[in-house]
Amino acid sequence: MSTLSLIHNTPLIFLDKISAGLSGKICAKAEHMQPGGSVKDRAAYQIILDAYENGSLKRGQTVVEMTSGNMGAGLALVCRQFGNPFVAVMSEGNSPERLKILQVFGAEVILTKQVDGLPGMVTGADIALAVDVAKDIAQNRNAFYADQFNNPSCIRAHFNHTGPEILRELADIDVFMASVGSGGTFIGTAKYLKSINPGIKCIAVEPEKAAILKTGRVDEPKHIIQGTAYGLIPPHWDEKLADDFITVSDQEVMDMKKCLSADQGLYVGYSAGANVLAAKKFLMEQAKPLNIVTILCDSGYKYSD
Repeated sequence: MSTLSLIHNTPLIFLDKISAGLSGKICAKAEHMQPGGSVKDRAAYQIILDAYENGSLKRGQTVVEMTSGNMGAGLALVCRQFGNPFVAVMSEGNSPERLKILQVFGAEVILTKQVDGLPGMVTGADIALAVDVAKDIAQNRNAFYADQFNNPSCIRAHFNHTGPEILRELADIDVFMASVGSGGTFIGTAKYLKSINPGIKCIAVEPEKAAILKTGRVDEPKHIIQGTAYGLIPPHWDEKLADDFITVSDQEVMDMKKCLSADQGLYVGYSAGANVLAAKKFLMEQAKPLNIVTILCDSGYKYSD
């Protein structure tokens, strides 16, 4: 077994403590158990496989990507296995833990200044600057630019793997929900699930004051759910896939993150807290029992608590 064989096939965990007293069950894909510590390992692996297959990446060629930390960790891990140097460009507003993880996986890390965000709260403007820097580095070094926001491999990874894995473990799923950053997890998984059963309801999760998909506007770009909701509509967004939207506040997310650790024994990050919180909110409003699947996006070890 190789390191790369550890990617995919994460367990689907029944969150019995969180679901207690609710009309239905909340289950979650344990993506924090991926070797790079997040759901982005799936997309990183698919990006590199597809780039080799279509000839856009060669052995030994440098790979460059803008990252909030998770995609960078995934690409650093995958690139090292293939023998490609990796350069991660990341806003300094992301957690120092993410920087350390990138470095220990062998990435060259270039930090960019924040435009209008705060430490732990990275905005769309912060991301835009990091993207510009990453593109310049890729061009100057004749490197392959992974381009996670526009790369269809990110969607393919979840259509080919995450969606089928969910149905193999829980055939009677009623609802799938996930927070949206670059959109790959939600779009790819929802597209697969609906291709098999159009009756499965797919719900996007957003911060309450940066719910651009739900409201078309961003009232406050700063929030704690790193890696999601950058105040932009993902390039591959398909509004037909989203049956509904649920918004969450920073305080609610922090409280749920603590509950997942203390009560459920799962030390996960803020996006996982947002997803489980949204699932609980939804179930509390239902008259009949439903099976909900969501994503534990990354590990709590990637954050400064």
